[in-house]
Amino acid sequence: MPDVFSALADETRRALLDRLFAKNGQSLGDLCENLKMSRQAVAKHLTILEKANLISIHWQGRTKLHYLNPIPLADIVQRWVGKFEDVRMDALTDFKQQMESSNLSGEEKIHVQR
Repeated sequence: MPDVFSALADETRRALLDRLFAKNGQSLGDLCENLKMSRQAVAKHLTILEKANLISIHWQGRTKLHYLNPIPLADIVQRWVGKFEDVRMDALTDFKQQMESSNLSGEEKIHVQR
């Protein structure tokens, strides 16, 4: 997981992942379009993403295509974000139950007054 965090720390690599999310299976040339850096620099970023297992490479003839691998990102979400999401959902459930019991008490008061 340290490789994943290190790879995601760079803005350019996150932008490349965003491009692959928008359109998977792009060549180096496709990914270089509209970037203000050399092909070699983009290739180095792609190598880092590949070592972190965030992208996979598939050859189509002589063309090397890059694909997003969402599994390490899902692992991060499950490991680091999910546990906080569970706490938030528990708090919302508790709040809902408090509001429902508060409303029930209020309805009982109305019935008693009548």
